Amino acid sequence: MEQKIHQGRNVKRFREMLNIKQEALAYDLGEDWNQKKISMLEQKDVIEDNLLKQISAVLKIPVEAFQNFDEEQAINIISNTFDNGAFLNTGHSATFNVNPIEKLIQLHEEKIALYERMLKEKDEMMMRLEKLIGK
Repeated sequence: MEQKIHQGRNVKRFREMLNIKQEALAYDLGEDWNQKKISMLEQKDVIEDNLLKQISAVLKIPVEAFQNFDEEQAINIISNTFDNGAFLNTGHSATFNVNPIEKLIQLHEEKIALYERMLKEKDEMMMRLEKLIGK
């Protein structure tokens, strides 16, 4: 199966999750950067490794996160993170007690467990309904 990883979009998602504006990222990347260049960067499918390493250092997110998260995973992880209120309106860059990627993976696994539980309950409910209808 072909991967649909979009590195620029992943940069955007992690940047937004950390509540960092394009201007702030541009400032941290150096004087040849501005908001418009960040915006263009976030539209690129693939970002050169050197630049990805710089962004990784600024956002304190491992390079692998930008390279490996596909769109669906990123959406689930970020929605989980926002649901937990972890990054909402902190007003400053988030500081992590645990590795941010481990935290994101943990949140993703919790969501999967919840869906599995809900599916099991739905199946049990269907069996009960079928018994009632059968009587």
